Amino acid sequence: MRLANKNAIVTGAAKGMGAAITLTLAREGADVLLTARDTAALDEVAEQVRALGRRAQVVSTDVTDDGQVRAMVEKAKEFFDGRIDILVNVAGVTGPIEMPVWDIEAEDFSYVIESNIRGTFLPMKYVLQAMVAKRSGKIVNIGGTSGLRGYRYRAAYSSSKWGVRGLTRTAAIDAGEYGINVNVVCPGIVHTPRMDKLCEEKARVRGWTVEQVYQEYIDDMILKSVTEPQDIADAVLFLASDDSRNMTGQEITVDGGWDV
Repeated sequence: MRLANKNAIVTGAAKGMGAAITLTLAREGADVLLTARDTAALDEVAEQVRALGRRAQVVSTDVTDDGQVRAMVEKAKEFFDGRIDILVNVAGVTGPIEMPVWDIEAEDFSYVIESNIRGTFLPMKYVLQAMVAKRSGKIVNIGGTSGLRGYRYRAAYSSSKWGVRGLTRTAAIDAGEYGINVNVVCPGIVHTPRMDKLCEEKARVRGWTVEQVYQEYIDDMILKSVTEPQDIADAVLFLASDDSRNMTGQEITVDGGWDV
């Protein structure tokens, strides 16, 4: 197993990509601390981790709250006897959909930036302190292909994912001398409940059917295939393992060819 005896934190671990990533890390040998705001969903995933023979700890955390994140990392250090090997930042929000820049409320824009950039920064800040002390570690952030190009009517979300890329690259520079790899996976549209809600909202605003919105996404992809959560989990596994030992500050795009 590629992650035997490794200790991992996964934020946003309750559903969709987060759950798939958590279970993939566990199948490859990692013990996992799962964190999100929805503890009921976290408990279900944690039980699946334990069924795989790995240890799991659930901690409710708002990743934008400095005190809660600091406390979560302290609990992780206790659970893992002081060693955190992997951090995967999945937690994030979608924000305004089908809305041009001039119609976005300032508060809504700030909420997305706060959730997706600050919510990635704070876990990195406190986990990196532990990793620097041990002079090793792997951090994998979840960005998005909307952070590689402009994304019509999604200014807040696109801006936040550009920010995650910048944060990832700069943290990689800061942490490199301590043997720590910091990379980002950039998914396109992923087949999760969040995608369903996105399609429903676009359909409502446009007066389309959900099927028409879904097909529009398919038509934009070279492979004509929507990404599944496991596709993202496999990319995360690669970056969390020694297979990527000499990669840092890099982006892996998993989007069916949407951004080509």
